[in-house]
Amino acid sequence: MSSAIKRLAVTDNTETIIDALMTDGAVIIEQLLDSTTLARFNAELDPLLAGVSPVREFVNPLVGAFFGEHTRHLCAVAAKSPTFAREVLCNETMGRVADVVLLPNCANYQLNISQVLDRGPGAEQQYLHRDEEVWIHVPKPHPPLQLAAVIALADFTADNGATRVIPGSHLWPSDRVGEESEAVVAEMKAGSAVIYLGSTIHGGGPNTTADSWRRGMHMSYVVGWLRTEENNYLSIPIDVVRELPRRSQELLGYAAHDAIESGGGYLGTVDLRSPIDLIAERKL
Repeated sequence: MSSAIKRLAVTDNTETIIDALMTDGAVIIEQLLDSTTLARFNAELDPLLAGVSPVREFVNPLVGAFFGEHTRHLCAVAAKSPTFAREVLCNETMGRVADVVLLPNCANYQLNISQVLDRGPGAEQQYLHRDEEVWIHVPKPHPPLQLAAVIALADFTADNGATRVIPGSHLWPSDRVGEESEAVVAEMKAGSAVIYLGSTIHGGGPNTTADSWRRGMHMSYVVGWLRTEENNYLSIPIDVVRELPRRSQELLGYAAHDAIESGGGYLGTVDLRSPIDLIAERKL
């Protein structure tokens, strides 16, 4: 464990990235998205975010308090951005890391949530939390359930609300509460990302600037047998799904979770077949 978040290049090997992630619970990968992909993604997001109000309804008041009144949300990004659905969702580096972290605990993993969070001036700091706490009914201890990333779509600074992470907190007892003094600010250039485990304590920082919006992408994968936070089946029209590459369809949850070879069962079938095959045959 270190008192800083290790910074690695997207070209570093998987073992180096995994070592940093498992030691500190988080790692910054510089230029996870190349400049061309980043520019194209932001160009798709600009008109969408322009029509979003920071004031909106949430599933319950606590979620609204968590995000505050100065954050523009864009949910189900795979339904709205071809660049996300075809490239960012299937990012090679994220996939290599997810294979190591999640596949020992499932037959396949899936997208949990895809949201753009545009935190504006006046956005308050989020309380420090573990993402995996949403699955509070899973007994503890348990193996890794989630791998998450916050991708900087604009430069992340301490002033505009860069994500704060407590290195090593993934190794703490689940009831230990993080202190603000223990958090490290994940400052990074646009296109870079902080990748972290679902058990790592973190939170968005306060935006104390006068006119700077901190645009970030929150994307996470979870084991394929767990219910996701975002309902991707209803959030992303099937007409959009049909035209996506097979890997995108798999990550959106359209591949059955077939654990027969591991001595388990199957989940998510349609007429006892994998939906992804039925989509390929134009039967769904």
